Amino acid sequence: VQLQASGGGSVQPGGSLTLSCAASTSILKINYMGWYRRRPGKQRELVAASAASGRTNYIDSVKGRFTISRDNTKNTFVLQMNSLKPEDTAIYYCNVINDGSSIWGQGTQVTVSS
Repeated sequence: VQLQASGGGSVQPGGSLTLSCAASTSILKINYMGWYRRRPGKQRELVAASAASGRTNYIDSVKGRFTISRDNTKNTFVLQMNSLKPEDTAIYYCNVINDGSSIWGQGTQVTVSS
C-alpha cells in the first residue's frame, strides 16, 4: 500500500481544511488509520485515529474540531479540520497499519496564521 496525502495549505484562525490520504489499494481490510502531526520544535504526535469498527480517538486539543473518517469507495481517509488555531500549524502525516506493517504518507503542511 502507498499513501498520498493532500489538502494542506494556509488558512486564517477559525478556518477549515480537509486533509485526504489516498491509498493505492483497497482500504477495506485496513483496520487502523491515523493522522499525525509534527509541530515546529515538537515531537510527532498522534492527532486522530480510526479503526475499521468505526471507533475513533482524538487528542484533547482537537476534540470537537477535527473529524477523522474513511471513504471505502474512494480508498481514502479524511481529516476534517474546523476552527483551526495557530497551534495547529504543523506538517500532517497519514499512517496505516497493514498486514503488520506501518506505512506513512508524505507530509502535508498546514499553516494557520492571521
